[in-house]
Amino acid sequence: MSSDEIRAARLQKAEQLRQLGLNPYAYRWQSTHHAADLQEKFADLSRGEEVQTEVAIAGRIMTRRFMGKLAFCTLQDETGKIQLYLEKQRLTQNMGEEAFKRLDHLLDIGDIFGVRGTVRRTDKGELSIYVSHYEILTKALLPLPDKWHGLTDIEKRYRQRYVDLIVNPDVRETFRRRALITAAIRRYLDQQGFIEIETPVLQPEAGGAEARPFVTYHNTLEMEFYLRIATELHLKRLIVGGFEKVFELGRIFRNEGISTRHNPEFTTIEIYQAYADYNDMMALTEALITYAAQQVLGTLQITYQGTPIDLTPPWRRITMYDLVQEQTGLDFRQFQTVDEAKAAATAAGLHDLDACQTIGKILNEAFEQKVEPTLVQPTFVLDYPVEISPLAKPHRSQPGLVERFELFIVGRETANSFSELTDPIDQRQRLEAQSARKAAGDLEAHGVDEDFLTALEHGMPPTGGLGIGIDRLVMLLTDCASIRDAIAFPLLKPEKSDPGDSV
Repeated sequence: MSSDEIRAARLQKAEQLRQLGLNPYAYRWQSTHHAADLQEKFADLSRGEEVQTEVAIAGRIMTRRFMGKLAFCTLQDETGKIQLYLEKQRLTQNMGEEAFKRLDHLLDIGDIFGVRGTVRRTDKGELSIYVSHYEILTKALLPLPDKWHGLTDIEKRYRQRYVDLIVNPDVRETFRRRALITAAIRRYLDQQGFIEIETPVLQPEAGGAEARPFVTYHNTLEMEFYLRIATELHLKRLIVGGFEKVFELGRIFRNEGISTRHNPEFTTIEIYQAYADYNDMMALTEALITYAAQQVLGTLQITYQGTPIDLTPPWRRITMYDLVQEQTGLDFRQFQTVDEAKAAATAAGLHDLDACQTIGKILNEAFEQKVEPTLVQPTFVLDYPVEISPLAKPHRSQPGLVERFELFIVGRETANSFSELTDPIDQRQRLEAQSARKAAGDLEAHGVDEDFLTALEHGMPPTGGLGIGIDRLVMLLTDCASIRDAIAFPLLKPEKSDPGDSV
């Protein structure tokens, strides 16, 4: 049957329920237990044994099997599954002569179903609810995917995530763990005295990162706004205003490519601590991630896509210079000119260097091409070129570098941190240089945020800043190969309709 034919048949069943005086879309149901509660509480119940205490439960019908005067259904709720044991005689005694027949004719796989009854383990050993009363709470008009094959079309899984969640318990577990991870992060920061303050999503000047923004228009104000590409500049304003430990966990929007690692709408946490530097932020990063892993997984020994990962601190700390030298043999500290550095990098197998106009950018390109994929175990990469870090404080002992680290795990950047730039004159020069690149056509560069510079001129204390990609952290701790598996509703192109489609 096509999906249209199935839908028409189920609409007819919904109308039959109404004609019987039954609402196919109920208002409420009161449960006493979830499936997992019952499975745990009655795990020791013997075969053939029945507990007379009445329980009530609701969920979705995943299977149904009618055999004469008996029926067996599998009910699934948020916590798991349990069998329903439906006997004609018992239903007739409690609900009337037509109760069992009505069930056979009008209940479909996918319907939301509420039952009351006693708990019994069948002679075959299956823990069941021996149903005395039932109610069809929601009539599903569309069927679930074939029970043997499930929802296997990857694109459809993301597009119809609600169906994916119904038929794939592992997917539900991923998003349950995601919620636990973010809750653990907030809990740890609360314990350390941080407070979360929300900052604007609509901003007149994009800033805090180099990224192409989304643009929107405010009709009343008659002006363009950008969706934020970072929460940084407003959180720093809070530090100027006197808060010493602030953060925000929220959505960021960057009008960039889509891949297994990137989604244009993603979640980060940015954390700022007054009177701290990037060394303090390294300690905080280790503590925060290991706390979340221990709270959610109960271990620091995890496996990602078959590779063992040891999250036990301390994590390796090494400079970008030294890592590039390890992998390529090139010591970029020795080069005097851009041409010299570019020639040596090309000879070492690097490519696409035409846009690199400084030694620091060539160093970063060498790092991205040759080093990043090798950083499987947790590694703090320290001390970046100033050209790619417009908001970081100059390194206190290494000219041309800034006090910045990125955390890499399984070859991916997971966290980014600075000793934050607090000199308003230096900051203005860097933002003006970025503004010049914007004027020259750089879509990832931005203008000068004069209000932020005014805030800095009021004085910002020494500050350590940290950003962690929540989606990538969730990928790591839930063993997701693609970022789209860690985001409930990833951005997708519109689906081309096909009138011949069927379920």
